[in-house]
Amino acid sequence: MNKEASEFEPCWDILRGALTDIHNKNASQLSFENLYRASYKIVLRKKGQLLYERVKAFEEEWFRVHVLPRIAELVSGNLVSIVLLQMQGPSAHERREMGERFLRGIRSTWEDHNTSMNMIADILMYLERTYTAESKQPSIFAATIGLFRDHILRNSLGSAAEQLGRPFIVFDIVNAVLLDLINMERDGDIIDRNLVRQVTSMLEDLYETDEEFENMKLYLTVFEPLFLKASEVFYRNECEKLLREANASTWLRHTQRRLREEQDRCGTSLSILTTENITHVVEQELIVAKLDDFLAMEGSGMKSMIDNDRHEDLSILYQLISRVDKSKNALKTVLQTRVMELGLDIEQTLKHTDFSAPLAGAAEADDAAEGAEKSKAQPLSAAAQQTAAAIKWVDDVLQLKDKFDDLSTICFGQDLVLQSAVTKSFSEFINLFSRSSEFVSLFIDDSLKRGLKGKSDEDVEIVLQKAIVLLRYLVDRDMFERYYQKHLARRLLHNKSEMHIEKELVRRMRSEMGNHFTAKFEGMFKDMELSKDLAGNYRDHIRNLGDEDTRKIELGIHVLTSNNWPPEVMGRNPAQEGGGRVDCVFPPTIKRLQESFFKYYLKDRSGRILTWVGSAGSADIQCSFPKVPGKGTGPMSKERRYELNVSTYGMIVLMLFNDLPEGESLNFEEIQAKTSIPAQELVRTLGSISIPPRSRVLAKEPLSKNVRATDRFSFNAQFVSKTIKIKAPVISSTSKVEGDDERRETERKNDQTRAHVVDAAIVRIMNVIGVRAGGRGGQ
Repeated sequence: MNKEASEFEPCWDILRGALTDIHNKNASQLSFENLYRASYKIVLRKKGQLLYERVKAFEEEWFRVHVLPRIAELVSGNLVSIVLLQMQGPSAHERREMGERFLRGIRSTWEDHNTSMNMIADILMYLERTYTAESKQPSIFAATIGLFRDHILRNSLGSAAEQLGRPFIVFDIVNAVLLDLINMERDGDIIDRNLVRQVTSMLEDLYETDEEFENMKLYLTVFEPLFLKASEVFYRNECEKLLREANASTWLRHTQRRLREEQDRCGTSLSILTTENITHVVEQELIVAKLDDFLAMEGSGMKSMIDNDRHEDLSILYQLISRVDKSKNALKTVLQTRVMELGLDIEQTLKHTDFSAPLAGAAEADDAAEGAEKSKAQPLSAAAQQTAAAIKWVDDVLQLKDKFDDLSTICFGQDLVLQSAVTKSFSEFINLFSRSSEFVSLFIDDSLKRGLKGKSDEDVEIVLQKAIVLLRYLVDRDMFERYYQKHLARRLLHNKSEMHIEKELVRRMRSEMGNHFTAKFEGMFKDMELSKDLAGNYRDHIRNLGDEDTRKIELGIHVLTSNNWPPEVMGRNPAQEGGGRVDCVFPPTIKRLQESFFKYYLKDRSGRILTWVGSAGSADIQCSFPKVPGKGTGPMSKERRYELNVSTYGMIVLMLFNDLPEGESLNFEEIQAKTSIPAQELVRTLGSISIPPRSRVLAKEPLSKNVRATDRFSFNAQFVSKTIKIKAPVISSTSKVEGDDERRETERKNDQTRAHVVDAAIVRIMNVIGVRAGGRGGQ
């Protein structure tokens, strides 16, 4: 044993001298071969453990004698007071200089120690490969590098701690200085990022124990928790300040900038290991904590962003909320609330808007407008006011829809969650409006009746797409179907729209709603096409006849299937029980023409029943007005001929005056008795040809704006018009917009239809239940 000991000491003396030279940076003259041989001899003599312990003891002594005094010099009382005790100190510049000087000392000491330990590990390579491997102890490098942790970072510097009256270790100061520098940088100061990165890299290279488990790095176990906790406090205070002093727009940009800064800081000053955790802290403190308060800010919150189309703010808001809540509940709630508020505002605005005055671009009901004086702007009629209200409501809803579509595209990346929420709110406020189904149908009616002829395919596509979008929102689609059927019938019978556009819209409705929804519409199209062919064939048939009287009148005929067309169009009076049809008395010439057509029609169609609907057609009548006695000049000094377009009822009334002696007149009751036209229809008919100056071919006594049962009517021989072709304003019995009573009647009918559908569904269900029950009973 003495011999082995005598061999150990000389070898150790050589190695100890080499360790001293390495620490003193005089290793250039050392012989690696001699030093390796010395450690080899020691291990070979079974003294590996002793050598292992001697090296550790040497390094501990070196720290105590040569390193710790320098560290103690760096730890001034001011530094400890400011960074640990948070006492008010010098300026930020002086504080930064003091902290960076301390970190440079720690960094220099660490770099020296790390370099020395690498060289020593090379010398003791044989010890590493044999003794430490066999004894399962930490490597000599891990053991010696860990001494920096135990004897430097965890050193209490007793005298300094006693002066302050509180215990601390060097590691506490390192962490405090790092956090202080980071907060300075957050406040806008410029710090030595490279220095901070080198110190944090040191913490990543050091572990809690010499076993060096990956998740036990000092950076992760000590520094990062302190950093995250300090960041929580910093950003919590900052959020409170923003809430007090800033607006929502400033908060958005500030939060976005802070997230970028922290990500950049982790990549340049700290460690990418912290990126996810510090991002979570910023998100929680700057976004989640006061999100509702910032969204609700008066004048700058989300309501203001939506109303003022602040797309950039909304884009940032969407990005921030998406980070913390994948369902975007806060954003979704505000969007839905605002859609409902703006939608209900549209309805309230409609109630307080005066539509009685003529509006630019707004027209009277189509038929009434054509007979009005064009030289003077007339107040809108009640029906025209309702039409204008309907179009305004739909236009405002579509503008609101466009607004939120733009937000979805520009700001929210067409997020499906938000789109669904907005769609739901649109549907809710649209269906809360009791007249939505009627107004949507009116909008489509107005769009197709005026403004599409001659338009480009792109313009037509926009209108069709808007119509389908509105239809998707409606819940009471059966009510819409009723209104649309009425309006479509008017357009088709009066040739007010283009057939290919009508068919394309119905095709899209079929794709959205199914075949059952559009069956009647398609039946109406089929009737119109068959009627066109039938009318052409009948005209050919008339031309081949020798009957001159029959050929004097040209007949345009529409044969309509009663189940496809609305009752009002088919002449069934809704006011009568059962919706019965009222037949009028046609003039003999027209009667002969009817019989001629019936005979032609039934020739190849046995078993069919045709009924003439007087309320649905129109007629062009050539009128002759004689020279007025006593008039030597002007239009009345000669005979005048005009072509007058009137309703079928108007034609029947006017032909009564053909055989009436000059100077004679008929009162209202006499006209009704001779024609059997319903009273309401007769009032409208007489009003259209006796009140408007442009079509006043009958003189009414007394001359007033309303037709009464006591009024008398005579041929107006003094009638003069500037145009040859005149269109009497046909005031249809089917108003474009329903009044309250009419709407209630429509709703009642619709409820009856629904009741029938429900009853049928219940019967089907009960039949199925009965079959199943019977099946079980038979088993």
